[in-house]
Amino acid sequence: MQVVVRDNNVDQALRALKKKLQREGVFREMKLRNYYEKPSEKKARQKAEAVRRARKLARKRAQREGSLPMPARAGR
Repeated sequence: MQVVVRDNNVDQALRALKKKLQREGVFREMKLRNYYEKPSEKKARQKAEAVRRARKLARKRAQREGSLPMPARAGR
């Protein structure tokens, strides 16, 4: 992965690198690979993640259709 350092601004390049790594899921992958995960635990985790994603999608769809109120935004 590459990040361009412009005008010797290393801080900005580091932030851009962190953002790219976060988007790619590198930090999450490192956290998961830190310890061995049994295949049964891995399957259970993936199933729970799928359920969470499905609920989130259904909630967003319901909000879009108007059956659920839109969440209040902080700071507005």
